[in-house]
Amino acid sequence: MPSEITVLALNCTLKPSPAASSTDLIVRQVLDLFAADGLPGEVVRVVDHDVRPGVETDMGDGDEWPAIRAKILAADILLFATPTWVGHLSSVAQRVIERLDAEISETDAEGRALLAGKVAAVAVVGNEDGAHAVVADLYQGLVDVGFTIASQAATYWNGEAMNTVDYNDLPSTPEAVANANGILARNTAHLARLLKGSRYPAPA
Repeated sequence: MPSEITVLALNCTLKPSPAASSTDLIVRQVLDLFAADGLPGEVVRVVDHDVRPGVETDMGDGDEWPAIRAKILAADILLFATPTWVGHLSSVAQRVIERLDAEISETDAEGRALLAGKVAAVAVVGNEDGAHAVVADLYQGLVDVGFTIASQAATYWNGEAMNTVDYNDLPSTPEAVANANGILARNTAHLARLLKGSRYPAPA
């Protein structure tokens, strides 16, 4: 019997498939933990799709965001993953946040935010500083549009500054990152199950 809780991961790397991606590596590690808990997952590498700039649910003219949006609406958990570039989230991640802005005005039949009850978590990698700031920016944007975030629902790896070693160059996963991955997966799954069983109240 399929799980009633599903996970969608948005990989916001700047590298199109099939290029190796440190962001993809940490995504797969976290999805493996969700899968071990009975939660199936899917990855969308956003840069492989023609996501148009804008703040509408559909920008028309070949925009591929509506198909990605449909996957977000169908999933219970969103794992939002981005590399750090020049101390900030990737331009692909920023575009996703801008497209999600359209959800602020989207509600269900009872007036709840359409994304209320869905849970988000964040993963960040980069061989430079900035992960905490990236997590903070993403948390704010995701909560604004309706997602809920569990305790310690972020994982990240910062490489040595001004070095060329990436996360997918490491011989093994650092213990601290593995621990953070595990906490993210456990807490996010727990919260998703709670919200699945007890919805937010509708506006009065």
